[in-house]
Amino acid sequence: MVKVQEGIIAKEPMFETAIPRERALLVGIDRRLPDWPVEESLAELERLVDTDGAEVVGTLSQRMSTPNARTFIGKGKVAEVATAVRALDADLVVFDDELTPTQQSNLEKEIRGVKIIDRTALILDIFALHATSREGRLQVRLAQNHYLLPRLRGMWSHLAANRMGGGVGSRFGEGESQLEVDRRMVRKRISQTRAELQKVQDERNTQRKARLASTLFQVALAGYTNAGKSSLLNYLTDADVLAYDKLFATLDSTTRRLVLPEGRELTLTDTVGFIQKLPTTLIEAFKSTLDEIANADLILHVVDSSSEQRDAQMQAVRDVLEQIGAHAIPQVVVFNKCDLLDDEALESLKLRFGQALFVSALTGSGVETVLERIEQTVNATSTLLHVVIPFAEGKLVQLAHERCTIISEGFTEQGTVLQLQAPQALVSRFEAYKAGLPPRGD
Repeated sequence: MVKVQEGIIAKEPMFETAIPRERALLVGIDRRLPDWPVEESLAELERLVDTDGAEVVGTLSQRMSTPNARTFIGKGKVAEVATAVRALDADLVVFDDELTPTQQSNLEKEIRGVKIIDRTALILDIFALHATSREGRLQVRLAQNHYLLPRLRGMWSHLAANRMGGGVGSRFGEGESQLEVDRRMVRKRISQTRAELQKVQDERNTQRKARLASTLFQVALAGYTNAGKSSLLNYLTDADVLAYDKLFATLDSTTRRLVLPEGRELTLTDTVGFIQKLPTTLIEAFKSTLDEIANADLILHVVDSSSEQRDAQMQAVRDVLEQIGAHAIPQVVVFNKCDLLDDEALESLKLRFGQALFVSALTGSGVETVLERIEQTVNATSTLLHVVIPFAEGKLVQLAHERCTIISEGFTEQGTVLQLQAPQALVSRFEAYKAGLPPRGD
């Protein structure tokens, strides 16, 4: 991790690769926030830049309570950035907050010959790089165009020089000539993208309604990016979802069936990871995907237990859950990557979060507790029934095995005798065959 001070910190050069990477200078302001210090924020920004394919050659920060309205940082610091660009041979400057169109325009006038982007543009660029499904690409395109629209004024001259060469921050417009990008065309693209996205979302809503109609209990995985949600999904369901040690390795939500030890089936959905300062445009564009969380019966909040910014990351996730209206859904905190903690750190974490679960999706340690907790939650929302189902109603017995927890099963001349835990949505299906609980000792 690079230590950040009131000045330039150059990094050791990396080994050369076949294709030279863009050289990025990171710039942030130090608001003296105890839960998210500028050192950690810029360290995360560095990981984002690396994910997007550039090399960080230096960092620079300035202590300020609020950003400068004109240039984000002070006038003297702007000159310092310009000097650093030349000294470090940087061709990209990345600011650790979203710049207003005015700030970006003024910075480009003051710091010439270099591409200037902000954290939001960087995250949008990463999403453009990693989006694989049609829905994902449409969601990213919509967010990009919303970001681009207020920044069109004054962009004609510098875009041709600074963005047409490609690289980090340049995946806007999917290769279109920048001369074609004006307000009218961007608005038209927004309208067209929304229409295309609505069709895809209608298909997703149909699938979601089918799952709701099936009364399957729905569990959603939510968490900070790179917390290990996909790895946990893979371990629990034997799925093959991409799981890399990278920020935003996967964007598209993935739903798999999970069979609990007692035999009940449910759905487990992996969703896009959250991040500090997640752009509002992305939250709006990914609404359909995030609805998988908002419509869940239970949220597993997966946390990277080894992260130094664990508490701040947990709060960032809670903030987004509140934004999408999912904060009232029952949650279970699952601390992942516990294999990276020593015994003392793990015990300290257990003392602090007594109701949480502590696992390693890599080694499988503790993962059985996740299944047990899900099962407890499912049973807490179900009703204990004793029923006798006629042999002619074989489909209802099959439904019981698929959607309920079977405690005991037997047979009489009247039909199949079941003692089961039924979810509330299915109680009415079995009530006509209710026989009351068996006597104690049966």
